[in-house]
Amino acid sequence: MDYNKIASDIIENVGGKANIKGMTHCFTRLRFVLKNSSLADKAVVERLEGVISVVVAGGQFQVVCGNKVTKIFDAAVEILGSEIAAEEASDIEIPEEKQSFLNTVLQKISEIFTPLVPAIAAAGLIKGLLAAAGKMPGFDTTNSTYIIMNTASNIIFFFMPVFLAYTAAKALKCSQVIAMVLGGLLCHPTIDALIQDVATRSTIFGLPVVKMAFTVGESTKVFAYTESVIPILLGVLALYFLEKLLKKIVPDMLQLILIPGISLIVMVPVMLVVVGPVGIYVGYVVQWLYTALYSFSPILGGIIVGGLWGVCVIFGAHRALLPIGLNDVALTGTNTLMCFAGSANFAQAGAALGVMFKTKSPNLKQVAASSSLSAWLVGVTEPAIYGCNLRLKKPMICAVIAGAAGGAVMGIGRAVNTGFANNGVLTIMSYWGEGVSLSRFIAYLLGIAVAFFGAAILTYIVGFEDDLPKSASKQIDGDAAHSSENTETFMEVPSADIMIGAPVAGKVIPMSTINDEVFASGVLGKGIGIIPQTGEVVAPADCTVALVYETKHAIGLQLDDNVELLIHVGINTVELNGKYFESFVESGQKVTKGTKLVSFDVDKLKENGYDTTVCVIVSNGAAYKKVNVISSGNADVNRNVISVEK
Repeated sequence: MDYNKIASDIIENVGGKANIKGMTHCFTRLRFVLKNSSLADKAVVERLEGVISVVVAGGQFQVVCGNKVTKIFDAAVEILGSEIAAEEASDIEIPEEKQSFLNTVLQKISEIFTPLVPAIAAAGLIKGLLAAAGKMPGFDTTNSTYIIMNTASNIIFFFMPVFLAYTAAKALKCSQVIAMVLGGLLCHPTIDALIQDVATRSTIFGLPVVKMAFTVGESTKVFAYTESVIPILLGVLALYFLEKLLKKIVPDMLQLILIPGISLIVMVPVMLVVVGPVGIYVGYVVQWLYTALYSFSPILGGIIVGGLWGVCVIFGAHRALLPIGLNDVALTGTNTLMCFAGSANFAQAGAALGVMFKTKSPNLKQVAASSSLSAWLVGVTEPAIYGCNLRLKKPMICAVIAGAAGGAVMGIGRAVNTGFANNGVLTIMSYWGEGVSLSRFIAYLLGIAVAFFGAAILTYIVGFEDDLPKSASKQIDGDAAHSSENTETFMEVPSADIMIGAPVAGKVIPMSTINDEVFASGVLGKGIGIIPQTGEVVAPADCTVALVYETKHAIGLQLDDNVELLIHVGINTVELNGKYFESFVESGQKVTKGTKLVSFDVDKLKENGYDTTVCVIVSNGAAYKKVNVISSGNADVNRNVISVEK
């Protein structure tokens, strides 16, 4: 797989370098912030090699690439430059699209928390392994290895203000170093001890340093800034506005020295006197609201979060919920949010598993199996959601129902997590941490079991519209039945049918998705589209060349069985007047299957902005009983893709 080419194709079809304002990535998605989203061609991007799906949400154009996203991202950075500064790429002026306030907030939250997810997931994995080891008879939890590794798993949480300071400053485009200094201030042992000493009055520049203790449940909690979330986020927001003001006031030649110094002098008291305490109260209110819902009905809380978490993932809004769980850990030492989210994650895995068992398409079966594995093993659900559940619709509904049911079970058993671990088999023991009773851990296990198996069974029973015709029971290419490389599409084809091979190697797409109204509508006849991997068209069967267009981009064939076939290379490529095309046959020429008919330069077509889809149409299908076509999978010159019933 050529990652440079994939990255280049994606960039080209989101509007080019000049349309890209910023780019980040998470576990499975490239996340583009575009100046003008109308310039991005979602339909084309979805059909590119290496792309699973495209989601437009939260002010972002999200390209789902699965586990290859990092390599594609790195290739894209090489093209765009390390600063991802698209404005420098072209002198073409593109009007910037104004985003809604909500979209902007969701986008910034995603930019702040997404980079921290790998570290949080790693910490959860270590905590799970340590928890499992700690339950083993005779294991010494006081040995130095255990203590060091347990400390390592707590670093991301203990120094959360420092990490959030960096990502928040990067998202808001203010000084990352000064922001990290402020985060470090909140975590410094001297400041930590000062804040927790509520009996002693402390001041800075004569202003009182605010300290507080409040009741959480049946105990009194003295708040510390370590592990906190909201105070540093508000602090970086204040730093952003302060720097913006100072840049207008301070002369350019003095900004390098004065702005960082003044910012720090101003922000330290602001953090300890105003912003920090406000953040504490906001965090307390958020935690109180969530606790109130949970206290009112743990079952209702489980149903809401367990059912809707997967829906939030679709829009990227689940990142906005992370502060609730992190804040819960900081205030109480436990959280229930990630337990309920685990129900949703395992439900998505189960629904994908149900798809795997139900579908008759080996291609979809493979996608469903791999996406289910990533979801239940490590808690990465995007491949399952975008790869099959959401695309097939009914499995997504089944996952929501099962996730809500699993969350209800967890609510009944009051499952909790003493840390903040991702949800997967590898981190499952982290939900039986220190102080968590066996009954609560069993409630978590029962919840994810109900979600996983419930979604799988429900998906299998309810079913979905498969990628293939419902009557599919036999592979279109009988000779490929014993080949592991030719098991991607199935079709019921009587032995008397006329079999037509693929004239070009590539990826099959349904005709309805072809980026041309005439072909997509089927008015020219039934057929398929193929996104070509190579620029060579060959005869799909023994035939006579009926017509070669002057521009060489299209050719008409009459098969020996009298089926008339139209092969059209690219969309609107007639405009090239034959440029980048070469013909090897002429009208009236008799050819055999596999004979080279036309060649074309795929890369040049793309460089000039043309959709390269090869349309293969049975133009006289009305003369036959039925025309069957495959709707997905890979095509090559040795595989049949169309059958015509006489």
